[in-house]
Amino acid sequence: MFPNLLSLNVSPNIHLTEFCFLYFSDFVSFYTLPSTVMHHPVHKSLKAAYSFYNVSTKTPWIELMGDALVSAKNSGFDVFNALDLMENKKFLEPLKFGIGDGYLQYYLYNWRCPSMPPNRIGLVLQ
Repeated sequence: MFPNLLSLNVSPNIHLTEFCFLYFSDFVSFYTLPSTVMHHPVHKSLKAAYSFYNVSTKTPWIELMGDALVSAKNSGFDVFNALDLMENKKFLEPLKFGIGDGYLQYYLYNWRCPSMPPNRIGLVLQ
């Protein structure tokens, strides 16, 4: 797999409409960024997957993201990261995701926005 490549896993629920438009009911995607392990005698790098865009309309979130974890593991990833945003709360705790050690803070120039809970946020910066 190439660095920074986006992986997309599509649910088997694929439908054709009467006008022959193809649509998917569910999908997950994740990307990778290179990470260097410093001062370790054996391990020099860490292959981390970062959850990107995910849609669940038929498959339950826990099943869909569980499949993403298996796919990432089978692709050689060491860790799978997901932010607490949008509907991610539905799978973070049940799939035993650990809470990070800090908060991500983004400054969006000239945007006024009140504080909001994570399930109302859909911004992912790479």
